Amino acid sequence: MNAVTVENVSKRYRKGRTGYHTLREDIYNLTGRLISLGGDKRRDTDAEHIWALQNVSFQIEQGERVGVIGRNGSGKTTLLRLMAGITRPTHGKIMVRGRLGVLIEIMAGFHPELTGRENIYLNGAIMGMSQKEIKRKFDEIVAFAELEDFIDTPIKRFSSGMHVRLGFAVAAHLDPDILLIDEVLAVGDAAFQKKCLGKMEDAAQEGRTVVFVSHNMASVINLCPRAILLVAGKKYSDGPSSDIIAEYIETAGTGQGERIWSDPKTAPGNEKIRLHSVRIVSDGQVTSEVDIQKDVYIEIEFWNFKPGALIHTSIHLLDKMGYGVLASANMHSANLIRDEWFSKPHPVGLYRTVCTLPGNLLNEGRYSINAIVLTDIMDIEVFAAEAISFTVHDSGAMRKEYGGGWLGVVRPKLAWRTEYLEPLVDSQQKGNK
Repeated sequence: MNAVTVENVSKRYRKGRTGYHTLREDIYNLTGRLISLGGDKRRDTDAEHIWALQNVSFQIEQGERVGVIGRNGSGKTTLLRLMAGITRPTHGKIMVRGRLGVLIEIMAGFHPELTGRENIYLNGAIMGMSQKEIKRKFDEIVAFAELEDFIDTPIKRFSSGMHVRLGFAVAAHLDPDILLIDEVLAVGDAAFQKKCLGKMEDAAQEGRTVVFVSHNMASVINLCPRAILLVAGKKYSDGPSSDIIAEYIETAGTGQGERIWSDPKTAPGNEKIRLHSVRIVSDGQVTSEVDIQKDVYIEIEFWNFKPGALIHTSIHLLDKMGYGVLASANMHSANLIRDEWFSKPHPVGLYRTVCTLPGNLLNEGRYSINAIVLTDIMDIEVFAAEAISFTVHDSGAMRKEYGGGWLGVVRPKLAWRTEYLEPLVDSQQKGNK
């Protein structure tokens, strides 16, 4: 039996606007033409819209674990929002059988003024559970989220990581038939991510359906036997995870070394911080192809809209399978030089921060960058997963002495030295014969 059926689904948004439709847009979607309540008969053209999804179809059987992968902007989160019933398709239909556990956005389903305890009961009631059922699960949810000391605190005071821990715990423990999880887990720490993956595996073994959106290919392979690849809002391929991930890596290798968000209203981030651009610079040029011996400069530009904000920036460097290679930040304790803006109040304006990866550090291969901007050290304002990618190419200098490939994701030049200690005496030479 199918838990989820998606038939020829398309989703269109008006440019400069995301999320829910206005009444006028809903009427337009039903009739195919714009009907103005005030008598305005202006035409609504395709040039004013963007298609987030186009003619996507697939089925997911009960108890199946499916990963949804693709670059930023490919339509992954839009698809999950449609499956969750948060918004409606412009065309096509989605049929979902069973109770949903959903974690798509950090604050989705939470009321900021209510405490963690009150939000657990609120979410359970929304899912149709009785107070007795929720009470039976309550201690397990709080323990999993590791929020025993904060459960009676209004969640508007929670950090991003605390929101994620509570959100996942609620979504996974209130007996959902279908678990929809987005890349929001990426803001949690590594130990919690591992615990979440274990919980999703347990849910699948219990016959629950799991749909998992992630940029971490290793997690997708470990959790999901099947994957769906979205490219530019269309279903590109659907099949065994290992095969689909190989296609994803191939299609992801077409970047130009720079991504720019020109409109601060729609760029990644929130009302405090918005991302303007992320780029790779090497040898004085913006590029996605890097010589293994050359320094790589990762430039992140962002707008600050909050006067006096204490801002710091961070990156995650991932290999082609989504494994973390390293993380870095501009905080003093992690910086080889001193960044004068770290821990200093930032006036409103546009900023650029640059991280340098030295030459002869990374091995040849494909890498991607998560760009992160935080305030007050802990609060994530921008998390742009796989914001940009680049390829490191072997220059061939080492190939002259060793023709094979080098093991690992890093290939630094390290200091080696050999010393001649002493000659062998006659008895040692005879013993070796």
